[in-house]
Amino acid sequence: MDEPFVQNLNLTAICKDCKEVPPNLVEEFSSGDLVCGSCGLVIGDRIVDTRSEWRTFANDDQGTDDPSRVGDAANPLLNGSQLSTSIAFGENKLGRDLHRAHGKVNADKATKSLLAAYKEIGAHCDSVNMSKNVSDTAKHLYKRVDDAKAFKGKSLDVIISGCIFIACRQCKVPRTFREVFAMTKVSKKEIGRIFKALEKFFAEDSAKNQVANKAEGHIAPPDTYKVTTATEASELIVRFNSQIGLRENRFTIVAQALAKKVADHGDLGGRSPLSIAASSIFMTSYLLNNPRTPKEISAVAGVSDSTIRNAYKQMHAERETLIEASWFKDGVIPWDLLPAA
Repeated sequence: MDEPFVQNLNLTAICKDCKEVPPNLVEEFSSGDLVCGSCGLVIGDRIVDTRSEWRTFANDDQGTDDPSRVGDAANPLLNGSQLSTSIAFGENKLGRDLHRAHGKVNADKATKSLLAAYKEIGAHCDSVNMSKNVSDTAKHLYKRVDDAKAFKGKSLDVIISGCIFIACRQCKVPRTFREVFAMTKVSKKEIGRIFKALEKFFAEDSAKNQVANKAEGHIAPPDTYKVTTATEASELIVRFNSQIGLRENRFTIVAQALAKKVADHGDLGGRSPLSIAASSIFMTSYLLNNPRTPKEISAVAGVSDSTIRNAYKQMHAERETLIEASWFKDGVIPWDLLPAA
């Protein structure tokens, strides 16, 4: 049975003079041309050489660096040239013994401890779905501590928890001491202590580097440490809103504006950012007619529902000074939607 006609949609390069099918084309990688082997007509130019690159330019270079494009890029989080060769774990006893002996000879304790710390930082960040940016920043901060041989005697878990806490602030996704404690199992008191010590260490280390760079006429590196500021309630609202299902932009905008006014208001401003954020979300959810209970908010904010109710009671008493009509589409504040304090 004859096969049905199917149009050939493949694109084929042929010589426009010879018009041979199949075409007799030759790739000349030395000149980068695609040439017809029958008549010599150049069909295309700038052909990319896809073959293996065995040539090295080390002998042509006057310095000691080998500019040949071989090997992976250097990892800035590790020490050394990172160009060592490793022997695979063989299937027979001789191969396994060779692998073990090679590992003992080339074992670098400093790199091994760094890799162990990086693995732990990555595991902690992945457990709460933090972005890679936070994980890499925490690893970079830990490497600075390790290079300076600072905080000797401090537990590895304590230093890692402090680096993760600072990395979250640096990347504009702050976490509270309670959240870092739940992640790393390091007490909030220890996290607070190591946070202050690390902040001081990084600030002094950056200042020394800036002075040294200025004296030598170098440009300051882009990773100069910036001292973090206290976490504001408005910075926590985006994450809390997402976790309780208030993902529309209007909930975040109104709740953040309300939290900023509460923080600047006399007696209410003395409350913790967690309490202000939770109570602002509670009030905003009712104002925009998508209410959430204090129990739902307390589950994600880490504060008790009674704390949210007490904060809301104070906010409800000052509602006329805290809430602005410009936050709503029609310019009318829906007072009737707010529950009684």
